[in-house]
Amino acid sequence: MSHTPHELAEEFPDKIAKIHALKMSDTHFARIADEYHDVNREIHRIETDVEPASDDALEELKKKRLWLKDQVAGLLG
Repeated sequence: MSHTPHELAEEFPDKIAKIHALKMSDTHFARIADEYHDVNREIHRIETDVEPASDDALEELKKKRLWLKDQVAGLLG
């Protein structure tokens, strides 16, 4: 499997331990992180032509990923 860019550990390399701890202790954070992961993987599949989609659909997914990343950043403090 190829490397998937924009994983949370890549986006917040100094917060890896905190991300893991919050995923284990905070169900809200875990849900947001899981949704980010799912959206990010979907974007990667589209960008690598594994799963075709329109430009508009890709753009909406990227906006959703950014919104989720902002949510994660806020919860990480």
